[in-house]
Amino acid sequence: MRRSRRICGWVAAMLIAAVLPAESAPQRVVSMNLCTDQIAMLLAAEGQLISVSDLAADPRMSSMADKAAAYQENHGRAEEIYLMRPDLVIAGQFTQGPTVQMLRRLGIRVEVFPPAESIESIRKEIRHMGALLGREKAAEALLADFDEGLETTASKTRRGRAALYYANGFTSGRNTLAGTILDAAGYDNVAGDFGIDDTSALPMELIVMSQPDRVITGSKWPGQSRSEAILDHPALKKLSFGIAEATDRDWVCGTPYILRAIGDLQ
Repeated sequence: MRRSRRICGWVAAMLIAAVLPAESAPQRVVSMNLCTDQIAMLLAAEGQLISVSDLAADPRMSSMADKAAAYQENHGRAEEIYLMRPDLVIAGQFTQGPTVQMLRRLGIRVEVFPPAESIESIRKEIRHMGALLGREKAAEALLADFDEGLETTASKTRRGRAALYYANGFTSGRNTLAGTILDAAGYDNVAGDFGIDDTSALPMELIVMSQPDRVITGSKWPGQSRSEAILDHPALKKLSFGIAEATDRDWVCGTPYILRAIGDLQ
């Protein structure tokens, strides 16, 4: 008798589970970070993503500026985002804290993504975004394309030593997205010679004395920036391989578009 009751209970539970709808995917998603903008645009269903940050439409910063133009832009302000009536807001780790806190106090779900600084972290964030949007199959398809592209694009041999050098004399080490791109392109990072793993200042004299095979700088912005003047120094231009200007938009965010940055260094 007890056994039959237990079986009936299981059957009833299964029937209830069968008729109850699964947790629905969010239908009004707002992204307020340049990098989450792009992953969301790559994965969201039609009409699911309703707004991206204003930076997403800037061709100097965004690899998907053309596609971003089709979305309503936001400027990361709690008031404007709240009025969009989102059921999910996606932010970056360095998004303004007060905005995130206010949206949460207003009862809006906010998911925060850290920067993706490695190939594995890019894979992880694609899967995370796919799960948040209920687009797991799309995420796996994107990952398959990304892995295939990486296998084709990444260098199978080492190409020599390279230095990343930016405004104000900063460089990037191996634990950064730029360092990951450099490694995938087959270059050993000069920053490692000086114990630099993250982003840090590096005197130009050390760059010159290390005699890298290649120096890679960021694209210059319009205007006369004193911080960028160091990139025009004659000593840099006399290095053996010369200076290769990096395309900033493909280096800024951990997305599948880093494949273009890797390819540009081949």
